[in-house]
Amino acid sequence: MSQSVLDFLAAGLTGSPWPLVLGWFLLVTQLTIFAVTLYLHRSATHRAVDFHPVISHFFRFWTWLTTAMVTREWVAIHRKHHARCETDEDPHSPQVYGIGRVLFHGVELYQQARKDPEIVAQFGAGVVDDRIERALYSPYPWLGPTLMAVIDILLFGAVGLAIWAIQMLWIPVMAAGVVNGLGHWWGYRNFETPDRSTNLSPWGLVIGGEELHNNHHAFPSSARFSMRRHEFDIGWQVIRLLQALRLAKVLRVAPSLAERPNISVPDAETVRALVAHRFAIATQYFRTVIVPVLKDEMARAGDSAQRLRGRLRRALMNDGRWLDESTRQRLQDWVAERPLLATVIEYRRRLHELTERSGRNTAAMREALAEWCAEAERSGIAVLQQFAQRLRGISLQPA
Repeated sequence: MSQSVLDFLAAGLTGSPWPLVLGWFLLVTQLTIFAVTLYLHRSATHRAVDFHPVISHFFRFWTWLTTAMVTREWVAIHRKHHARCETDEDPHSPQVYGIGRVLFHGVELYQQARKDPEIVAQFGAGVVDDRIERALYSPYPWLGPTLMAVIDILLFGAVGLAIWAIQMLWIPVMAAGVVNGLGHWWGYRNFETPDRSTNLSPWGLVIGGEELHNNHHAFPSSARFSMRRHEFDIGWQVIRLLQALRLAKVLRVAPSLAERPNISVPDAETVRALVAHRFAIATQYFRTVIVPVLKDEMARAGDSAQRLRGRLRRALMNDGRWLDESTRQRLQDWVAERPLLATVIEYRRRLHELTERSGRNTAAMREALAEWCAEAERSGIAVLQQFAQRLRGISLQPA
């Protein structure tokens, strides 16, 4: 075998200089991340943003080329994840399957779900179904990664084969494993959503902004995942750039929550803000009402109880929903022995019930909220009174 052939097999057409290899690797992996988070996730699944047809088709082509994922299947599985989150019907919940299985075998759970025709039929509606999708992308998903392997090997030889192998692992590890696994198991929470979603980092740089997973579960149809000033969503920055170039149209962004002073009675704006930001309100209630009351209870209980304060706080955050039955019962018995704490938790339950009654009209909700605020202000509990006074004046502030 000639030296030129050996050189080609070793380093490809480019000779594989390391700056070029590194640049190519970062380019192709980040393009894949952006194709998944911007097109499959925010656009095709949640309808938060529309892209110019050229951009949409490029993203769709790139996911076919680098992941072998079929758009309709991915969309259907993710929509079911939101609809059945943390239940036995969730396709990839670490609360059901265990963190180890989702983190290291998440792609197997995805493959298992995509083979269920009922999932695709029920949750895959409204996804693009044009001629090229029917003729190429859907029936031949394996052809994309095969073509990508040829491109990588031609460019970089044996090094290209290594790049291709990492590309094929990128989404299974970063999305199926890290986001679906760690994003429901470890991290911080801005919003008390009914699931276990977490933000992995306030800076969404590596996985296209998907690190802000709790924010996304609080506002699934928002094109922007960052919610606080110190948070950064690189995917949102790409959307803004494409929007400036008239290649994207943002359809929905989560509004901010504002407070209006001197509002004596809840009005229609209060109700709209409460419904839209029910998870943020629940978080504020926990932090400004329940936590101070719990702290006072712990202070009265003495040093021995202080060691349990962190565990009690985590358990009370969601009424012990994720505890086993016997532990949850012990928690409820412990709360029942403390009337002040039991009272503020009962007020939280009533407020939650009020926000979840989607069948109510605005007038009925406004009346129920006014009654809740009035009773809270008569409770004699200072932190609850202050919360009720602020709650009356909440409003939505456009993003």
